[in-house]
Amino acid sequence: MRIGFIGLGAMGEPMAARLAGAGYALAVHDADPVRTARIAAALGARAAATPAEAAADSDCLVTMLPSSAVVAAVLEGPAGVLAGLPPGALIVEMSSGVPEETRKLAGLCAEKSVTLIDAPVSGGVPRARTGTLTIMAGGDAAAIDRAEPMLNAMGNAIQRTGPVGSAHAMKALNNLVSAGGFLIGIEALLIGARFGLDPALMVDVLNASTGMNNSTQKKFRQFVLSRRFDSGFGLDLMVKDLGIALGVADATATPAPFASLCRALWAGAQVHLGPGQDHTAMAKLSELMAGTILADAADGADEA
Repeated sequence: MRIGFIGLGAMGEPMAARLAGAGYALAVHDADPVRTARIAAALGARAAATPAEAAADSDCLVTMLPSSAVVAAVLEGPAGVLAGLPPGALIVEMSSGVPEETRKLAGLCAEKSVTLIDAPVSGGVPRARTGTLTIMAGGDAAAIDRAEPMLNAMGNAIQRTGPVGSAHAMKALNNLVSAGGFLIGIEALLIGARFGLDPALMVDVLNASTGMNNSTQKKFRQFVLSRRFDSGFGLDLMVKDLGIALGVADATATPAPFASLCRALWAGAQVHLGPGQDHTAMAKLSELMAGTILADAADGADEA
C-alpha cells in the first residue's frame, strides 16, 4: 500500500515514522514546507508540496490535523487531496474531528469514488512513538479491514465504534472523561497540600487505590509536579475536543451539567494562560484559585 500522510505535528511525525518503519512507501506533506522536507529526508519518504501531490498515486491518504475545518480545507480545492487521489482510494481521517462534519466529508468523498473512515487515536506522543496507540475506527467494515494492517503499525488496539463519525464522537467523549479526571485529581492534590500532605506521596497512594486514573498514573508526577508541562498535547486541542463532546450532548439532547462545567474550567485556563500551552498546564489555573503551587517534596510547595 502506498500512503500519503498529511499533518506532521507532534503526533503526526512519530505516526508517519511508524509507517515508514513498517515498510510502507510514504509521501508526506505539512503546512510547514521546512518540516515536510526534514521529515521526508529522515523517513526516506517523498516530500509533497501540496495535499494533491501527497495524494497522487496513493492507495490510502492519512490526515492528522488540528480540526475538521483544516481537514476540509486539505481535502477540497484544486490543490486538495480529492484533486489528486485516484478513484477507489481510502482516506483515514485520524484527527479529532466533529462527527457531523466527518459524515459530510465522507459524503463528499463518496461522490469522488473515495471512501473515508474516521480513526482518531488515544495515547499521546509517547505511545505514538512506540506504536501502541489505541485507535478508534468508524466507517464501512470492509474499508476498516483494508486499513487495519496500516493501523496496526501505529497502534496495538483497534476499537471499531460503528458508522463513520462514531469514532470521532468516541474520541471526544474519551477526552471529556480524561479532562474531568485531571481536574478532580489536581483539586484533590491541592486540598491535600494545604492540609499538609506531600503531593507526590498522594499520587503514589492514589495509584495504589481506587482514585487512580490516567492523570494520576501518567501526568501528575511527570508533567505537573515536575513543573515541565510538556506532555505533547495542547490545551487548545483539549478545549476543542471538549467542545465537540458538548456538541454531541446537545445533538442527542443529553443533559450534561458536569461536562459543561468541565469545559468552562478548561476554557478559562485557555484564556488565562494564552495560546500554545500544554494541556497539563491546566493545573496552573487550579493552583491560582487555591493560592498554592504543587511540586514534588524535593522542590518544596510554595504559596502562589
